Amino acid sequence: MEGGRAGRAEAPGEQFAKAIKPIDRKSVHQICSGQVVLNLCTAVKELVENSIDAGATSIEVKLKDYGVDLIEVSDNGSGVEEENFAGLTLKHYTSKIRDFSDLIRVETFGFRGEALSSLCALSDVSICTCHKFAKVGTRLVFDHGGKITLQTPYPRPPGTTVSVQHLFRTLPVRHKEFQRNIKKEYAKMVQILQAYCLISTGVRINCTNQIGQGKKQLVISTCGSSALKENIGAIFGQKQLHSLIPFVQLPPSEAVCEEYGLDSSDMPTNFYTISGFVSHCDHGVGRSTPDRQFFFINQRPCDPVKVSRVVNEVYHMYNRHQYPFIVLDICADSECVDINVTPDKRQILVQEEKFLLAVLKTSLIEMFSRDVNKLVACKNLLDADGNLKALSQEEAQPPRLEMPRGPSTQAPRDNAKTSVSIAKLRESFSLHRAKEAAVHSSENPKQQHSSPKQKKLLTFFSVLDSPRKKTCSSKEAEGGMEVDSSRFTPSKDIKKSTDKIDSECGGTLAESDLSFGTPGSSGCLSYESVDGSPNAEFPVSQEDFQSGGLEPSGEFWGAECETDRRTKREFSPNTGTSSQSAKRFKTHLPPAQIASSSEREGVVNDALLSQYDVPVEVQKRTVPLEFSMSVLKNRVKQLVQQQQKKAELLSYRKFRAKISPGENKMAEDELRKEIRKEMFPRMDIIGQFNLGFIIAKLNSDLFIIDQHASDEKYNFEMLQAHTVLQGQKLILPQILNLTAVNESILMENLEIFRKNGFDFVIDEDAPVTQRVKLVSLPTSKNWTFGRQDIEELIFMLSDSPGVMCRPSRVRQMFASRACRKSVMIGTALNVNEMKKLITHMGEIEHPWNCPHGRPTIRHIANLDLLSQE
Repeated sequence: MEGGRAGRAEAPGEQFAKAIKPIDRKSVHQICSGQVVLNLCTAVKELVENSIDAGATSIEVKLKDYGVDLIEVSDNGSGVEEENFAGLTLKHYTSKIRDFSDLIRVETFGFRGEALSSLCALSDVSICTCHKFAKVGTRLVFDHGGKITLQTPYPRPPGTTVSVQHLFRTLPVRHKEFQRNIKKEYAKMVQILQAYCLISTGVRINCTNQIGQGKKQLVISTCGSSALKENIGAIFGQKQLHSLIPFVQLPPSEAVCEEYGLDSSDMPTNFYTISGFVSHCDHGVGRSTPDRQFFFINQRPCDPVKVSRVVNEVYHMYNRHQYPFIVLDICADSECVDINVTPDKRQILVQEEKFLLAVLKTSLIEMFSRDVNKLVACKNLLDADGNLKALSQEEAQPPRLEMPRGPSTQAPRDNAKTSVSIAKLRESFSLHRAKEAAVHSSENPKQQHSSPKQKKLLTFFSVLDSPRKKTCSSKEAEGGMEVDSSRFTPSKDIKKSTDKIDSECGGTLAESDLSFGTPGSSGCLSYESVDGSPNAEFPVSQEDFQSGGLEPSGEFWGAECETDRRTKREFSPNTGTSSQSAKRFKTHLPPAQIASSSEREGVVNDALLSQYDVPVEVQKRTVPLEFSMSVLKNRVKQLVQQQQKKAELLSYRKFRAKISPGENKMAEDELRKEIRKEMFPRMDIIGQFNLGFIIAKLNSDLFIIDQHASDEKYNFEMLQAHTVLQGQKLILPQILNLTAVNESILMENLEIFRKNGFDFVIDEDAPVTQRVKLVSLPTSKNWTFGRQDIEELIFMLSDSPGVMCRPSRVRQMFASRACRKSVMIGTALNVNEMKKLITHMGEIEHPWNCPHGRPTIRHIANLDLLSQE
């Protein structure tokens, strides 16, 4: 494939493509080395792993200028024998495995033989080593190809020291990027090193950093204890240790097995063994960020994304505002684990992953649910007057959750209790509704009186229903339908729709107001006669009309036509009935009366037509018009060209997102791409809409701007940038118990902490982790802040060193203040005030939504597209 591509890439004049040849070994070495060692933490990780694999019990990591100038890792391991010096830094030379099948049983951290070789290609490497049986040590200097350039005796105790100078020096672009982001790389390195300090029981690990010619600063230090819990206390302090509970492994529950699609009857036993510690779920015990979550598979640090997601999701069920501190070691058979997935070995594949997640979820839920407060639901109901009504002891019992045993083994007593409770709720609700309806009707007595048309219609249907009730009940009984005839009152059902009948054209009846014998309805009005013929008619005589107060007026028969259509479509018992067999309301009137009415209508129509049927004389004249085919062609050509230009301009639509919550991200991306800050002042004000939104135009695009959200975002960013919170002095300075790296981050960003209202006393001569003491906390009215805000700020600064940032609670306070001082919805604005709000949007960094997430501006339409349509 590559050869074909190379041939197609040549100039057309060349007849032969270049030959495919292998890349020389030196270039391959340089290309692949940059894929093995990616950053500072990878370099330190590989060296620490080599020391642990060598059986070291003491490891020293020394950095200069955060690792830019020097990375040095020393250990007291077994050392390197002299006959292995030549292959020590060659590509794929290793003592861990011999062939691919050994990967199944590998128990060491390293096994590929790539780390030292890659470090040689990217930096200047020298190694001082002494084997435990050697009399004197040796110092080795290597070139970028991994070959020894200098070998001299070097006195030292048994062990190995690897020195890496000027990392990424051979890759200029990466070296410059590495120097620019060194503090961020340094923070990630410390995070990775903490994982090895936790899991390496019996190994003492120390890490120091020296800036320039200054004093060495301790970063991490462990005592080499044999217990995981003691390592946690050595790294994160005793306070963190007091908040932890041991992980208790439980088999997955049936509900969790169903969630993950597992068969609870066919579960593997002893497939995984999980141990570790996790913090309590009480508020204030967790972390504001997931910066202290460490996962291991067979004591190998890794990043299992799904495991981390399950842990955080379960923790948020009990403490939604924080993240847990967790250290978990998942042990499984080495044959069920694949560690050869990525170059840094941080991604690991395991068998029966769903089973592992189910075990984790069940165990964590059981651990966290032990100490969670239970909420007792109120067992009182309201009576018709709105007063609390206590249930009886039998009704107040909570519902029992039982698995269904089958149709034959049901619990009638529990069902009765449930039905009683539901009946009470329904009764209470219906009594309230009835009481409200009675009050409403008493307040509006006019609505109780029907119009003359309504009275006629109600009387008509009551007349129709009276001789038919018995027939209807008998017919439905024959059809197998159980109907409670006492629940149907035609006058009530028709009365519901009387208001609609007057308002609609022709007196159309509402579908939901008439119940004509359907199985789910309470009415039984039928359109069939006793003999069941489909063409049967309702025998309403003239006496019935006169006694019921009805007259065959045109207004009523207009309603009858619409009613016929609806009954024909929806209420026919036989859906296949044609239009000829549709049921209709008819009256038996004398033929003479019908004839007289038709004659009167004919006379009226003739009188109306006579007013307009008048002959009109039209005078005609001929006017000569000038016509030129060439002028017509030019005109058509111009119109076609104009349409083509307009189509070209409109072929690219800048804004395609709809004003919808589901498309907020797409809309913000479009606005960010098409609108620059200097465009906001150039927008023309069209006006104010609904006392809450500004309609503005930029060229041919119309925008709608939320006046409150836009002003709130401007005020929020001004508060963020310029507010210096006032601190409240403490009576006694407080020790923060920070880790060494967090302490150094705080000391390097003291000005940012002071702008947030925190003040500290620095004691350079104090031991590491005790040099910083808190002497002032920010306070603002009802808002108070503490150590959690300091830790959150440190985490943010570790990712963006030197950048002004605020803790989340300070942001919430600023958002609340900005909201209260902004222009509110419902405030009328003049043109100058609207122009000021839009201009302010061009002066802030993120004008697309307010601090609470509400959109500030959205695109409505393009006027050119509208004119084209």
